[in-house]
Amino acid sequence: MTEPLPRSEYEFEFPEELVAAAPAADRDASRLLVVRRAGGLEHRTFRELPSLLSPGDCVVLNRSKVVPARLVGRKTTGGAAELLVIAESAPGLWTALCNGLKPGVRLEFGLGVTADVESRTPEGTWLVRFSTPEVRALLEAVGLPPLPPYIRSRRRRSGAPASGAEDKARYQTVYAREPGSLAAPTAGLHYSAEVLAALAARGVATAELVLHVGLGTFRPIVAEDARLHEMLPERYEVPAAAAETIKAAKARGGRVVAVGTTATRTLETVFAKGVGVGPAAPLSGETSLYILPGHMFKAVDVLQTNFHQPASTPLLLACAFAGKERLFDAYWEAVAKRYRLFSYGDAMLIL
Repeated sequence: MTEPLPRSEYEFEFPEELVAAAPAADRDASRLLVVRRAGGLEHRTFRELPSLLSPGDCVVLNRSKVVPARLVGRKTTGGAAELLVIAESAPGLWTALCNGLKPGVRLEFGLGVTADVESRTPEGTWLVRFSTPEVRALLEAVGLPPLPPYIRSRRRRSGAPASGAEDKARYQTVYAREPGSLAAPTAGLHYSAEVLAALAARGVATAELVLHVGLGTFRPIVAEDARLHEMLPERYEVPAAAAETIKAAKARGGRVVAVGTTATRTLETVFAKGVGVGPAAPLSGETSLYILPGHMFKAVDVLQTNFHQPASTPLLLACAFAGKERLFDAYWEAVAKRYRLFSYGDAMLIL
């Protein structure tokens, strides 16, 4: 019988002032905590990343683009209202997250667009019917970046606006191409054109895949036995050219460097039997892979990631890769050295 995995063992406390409320002035100026699984920590900056990798390695990026899916409007009866628009069920009918609303409420979002809250789904989202089928155009026109709630609440407490014009550019990777994510694959926010060019100059290959970040990635673990948590499916695609680049890197003895937990979950889904034998799953589809301590990694050799919130699925994945004790030691070091935490914060490289 499998032993329980207590969620409480993955909780930790941190100084609130270390939560990054805004991005670094320059993407690649973030700090980089290098964690060696064999032992040892190093303090670097992100622009030093190319020097920490070797010619022949392959860096795998998630090029999914964040949709400005947060709509702020008003109830027709008065009072502010907010939606996080998730997915289209039928023309004009979308699932959404919303607080403090109930069926029958009508919302106004400007541009003559209204939306009626219809019913709750078994997953806890809402069905919302818009007065226009062009909801994607509405999001592009007036939608806001879906920043994590802890960033917006931190800004409000400091008197800053919850969302700003800078977020549209900075809560997005420089290589984002395909719209579909409800949150940024934040490990990639540190890459600049200069870092990408330096990787190429060093002989480090890059490959791009897509995993559209949905509720599955940031849905909280509520069960005390973390093994009972269920990941919601998220769409992925590994282009054939990317798969060949990854396989070629392995064949020549290079390391596969996953940029973030989304790239990791996609690689471990597709190459479930090891990169050397080729894809063991379709190159596109949906994944609900939940990586916990004890997972045997088949594709990923190096993980570059951010610092994650307590008892979250990305944290458990990072613990699976580095080992819980080593990862938590790194977190305590990061707190002691005043690293910036979470989505807009600093980075880790686990070798």
